[in-house]
Amino acid sequence: MSNIREYTVSELSGDVKRVVEDSFSYVRVRGEMGRVTRAGSGHVYLDLKDDRAVISGVVWKGNASKLKIQPEQGMEMIATGRLTTYPGQSKYQLVIDTLEPAGAGALMALLEERRKKLAAEGLFDDARKKPLPFLPGVIGVVTSPSGAVIRDILHRLRDRFPSHVLVWPTLVQGEGAAARIVAGIEGFNAMSANGVVPRPDVLIVARGGGSIEDLWCFNEEAVVRAAAGSKIPLISAVGHETDTTLIDFAADQRAPTPTAAAEIAVPVRRDLWQEVQNKVRRMGATQSRTLEARQMALTSAMRGLGRADTLLEIPTQRLDRAADRLGQALRIRIERGETELGRKASGLRPVALSRNLQARMEGLGAASARLKSTAPRLFDAREARLESASRLLDTLSYRNVLARGFALALDTEGNVVRRAADVQDGMAAGIQFADGVRDAVFRDKGAEAGTSKPKAKKKAPGKPLSQSSLFD
Repeated sequence: MSNIREYTVSELSGDVKRVVEDSFSYVRVRGEMGRVTRAGSGHVYLDLKDDRAVISGVVWKGNASKLKIQPEQGMEMIATGRLTTYPGQSKYQLVIDTLEPAGAGALMALLEERRKKLAAEGLFDDARKKPLPFLPGVIGVVTSPSGAVIRDILHRLRDRFPSHVLVWPTLVQGEGAAARIVAGIEGFNAMSANGVVPRPDVLIVARGGGSIEDLWCFNEEAVVRAAAGSKIPLISAVGHETDTTLIDFAADQRAPTPTAAAEIAVPVRRDLWQEVQNKVRRMGATQSRTLEARQMALTSAMRGLGRADTLLEIPTQRLDRAADRLGQALRIRIERGETELGRKASGLRPVALSRNLQARMEGLGAASARLKSTAPRLFDAREARLESASRLLDTLSYRNVLARGFALALDTEGNVVRRAADVQDGMAAGIQFADGVRDAVFRDKGAEAGTSKPKAKKKAPGKPLSQSSLFD
């Protein structure tokens, strides 16, 4: 045993590391993603497993940013890299250079599973989809600012209906693309409708064609939820006509291509102008036909009424006959009046008038004598009734009660305070005495118990509280 070499722990770990790395310097491993952890440094730590074993793996930051498909738990992936050891924990791990799905079938299975999950939450329901505005004033586009997509959209908008376009620049594939797309959608929604930069009336999320891996960021759950939660109507225009991503289901409307999205967003200005001109012409023709019909109806009515001079012939003759009869009737009426006046005037001779006047004066004298004898009796009776009523008023008047030493409590409105329950502490009042009114303030006797009562200040006589309005 003394001839066996002794190793230190570090030496043995180093030899094992060299053997493992020399034997497995390049390997491709297929398995299911287990634990997936993204460190703040940008490195990705994961487990690759099958039904009998688990291998730890790490994707360094530089390679993690180049991954087309971000690893998720449950995905079947193929990892390419080298096997090494980690002496600090006596374990081995796979340093991964590339990570790709285990065929298109694995991605499609994951995509279908995610689609069912989001559909069950109601994110794809037609009931929650918003209608697109007929003529948006501002169009927001979330896409790459340097690709052909934005040029195609602007060119198509310029041909159909020139509009104000706001572009939110973003990545459309690779690491961080999903987060940037979400930021664009939510950023447009957060804009104020009356801000310096106008809020878009409709959004277009666009990207050109590519493989399923290239378009995968539009299948990310965060992107789908942002599209479904957009308060601004959203059009998805991702890939070509045959490409389908989950954002297409969440969007308010899907366009087969970015160019088609521009066509959906705005109408053709030339067509609108022609339609307006057509309606103007139709309205003018309708008005002309209406006026012609009414003119014909008026002409027909005029024929039925006859000529104006013919219609006025009979009324004119009747008026002339009435004028002639009026003059004759007036002359007859004057003559009758003169005859009646002459008959009445015969009874108005001076002797008859004198007798009539004397008889009226005698009757007036007799009436005056009766009035002189009757007037004193009438005045005496009325004076006696008035004196009796005055004595009764003095007997019933409250002033006699006040004169006996009583007082009358009044509130600020001049109403009589009859009960203590109607009085509140600190309430202003007036006290009516026999010779006038004085101001007062009610105090709660219980609240003042045990306190010294301040000496009341002598108040100079003044006008009684509401005296003129209460007792006049």
